[in-house]
Amino acid sequence: MNATVVFDTSTSLDGYMAASGRTADQPLGEGGEQLHEWTQDTEYLEEQIAGLGAVITGRRNYDDSIRWWGADGPSGPARRPVFVVTHSAPATAPEGGVYQFVTDGIESALSQARAAAGDRIVTVMGGADVARQYLAAGLVDELSIHVVPVLFGSGLPVFQGLDLGHVQLEQVESRESPQAVHLRYRVRR
Repeated sequence: MNATVVFDTSTSLDGYMAASGRTADQPLGEGGEQLHEWTQDTEYLEEQIAGLGAVITGRRNYDDSIRWWGADGPSGPARRPVFVVTHSAPATAPEGGVYQFVTDGIESALSQARAAAGDRIVTVMGGADVARQYLAAGLVDELSIHVVPVLFGSGLPVFQGLDLGHVQLEQVESRESPQAVHLRYRVRR
């Protein structure tokens, strides 16, 4: 059985996965770190990591996040493998890190991530460009959206620019916390 592929992102209520004013020091834009405050719900976060087998991300997200992730990656001490889709591997990476740099496309990254994940979930967590590529290619089985109670008004939109037509979704889960509403949808094929 192939691992379930889940596109996972945090978004403002008005649909932005980063606020405007993005810089190297503020990769999520001015005030954009609010999008990750839901991770303070450690019970929910631990549940998500327990089911996680592998992560796929893009080079920009890797470059923006490596200083926080360190060698262990976004899953922390669980050390789930991270497949970074990129045109070229960076000159340096954390020693003993969980990162593998994939230069031959999203399908290759997915194949490698599925092999590493076994029957656990493969999460595509962005950046925006890589996530959109997986969505456009029809390679996503589920969407996991953490809707944060903030309106940014502008920034990096999650779904803008995708020409998918109508995609039918089936709600799998809806959970509330003070920092976000966690929604999960299965893509109907």
